[in-house]
Amino acid sequence: MTTLYPPAGKRALDVAGAALLLVLLTPLLACLAVAGRLALGPGVLFRQERLGLQGRPFTLVKFRSMRPGAGGDAARLTGYGAWLRRTSLDELPSLVNVLRGEMSLVGPRPLLVADGPALARLCPARFTVRPGLTGPVQVGGRNALSWSDRLALDAAYARDVSLRRDLALLLATPAAVLRGDGIAAPGHAAGAPLTGATRP
Repeated sequence: MTTLYPPAGKRALDVAGAALLLVLLTPLLACLAVAGRLALGPGVLFRQERLGLQGRPFTLVKFRSMRPGAGGDAARLTGYGAWLRRTSLDELPSLVNVLRGEMSLVGPRPLLVADGPALARLCPARFTVRPGLTGPVQVGGRNALSWSDRLALDAAYARDVSLRRDLALLLATPAAVLRGDGIAAPGHAAGAPLTGATRP
């Protein structure tokens, strides 16, 4: 990280930004929780172990977008859930992860624990920063990108973290969300498994 943007400065931005957004978005969060309860039944939150800073696992919190039960992701994804993902509103509860220090507002997306060995081999740099709500992959195409391209963007970000870059990515995020590019990989309800990637 650059000397002008030390880890303490990045963390201060995370705490202030996440706290402000949670306060401002409280009415929206309440409405989404009610809508999720009506559309999907009990349990409006989705929790899953993901990899964080230094590869340590943490529990990611999101709004649930799928029905419980058997079947693949595509079969369990509801129209309401697809809308949540398309608008990225399912990610809003992860602001709590930012406040806890498990995530940052900007950084590589937190990936599955099962992907840890492959990530440690292919892109160890992404474990030197906290995962983020948004980042270069989210702004640059999300799941429409190949895994090699995604890991290259993550590695480039982790090697040159700066306040200017973080602010640019935050400002570019709303337009990327509105475009809806790369919400799901071809043939998948969300992202494709981590396969076929090469080291950046």
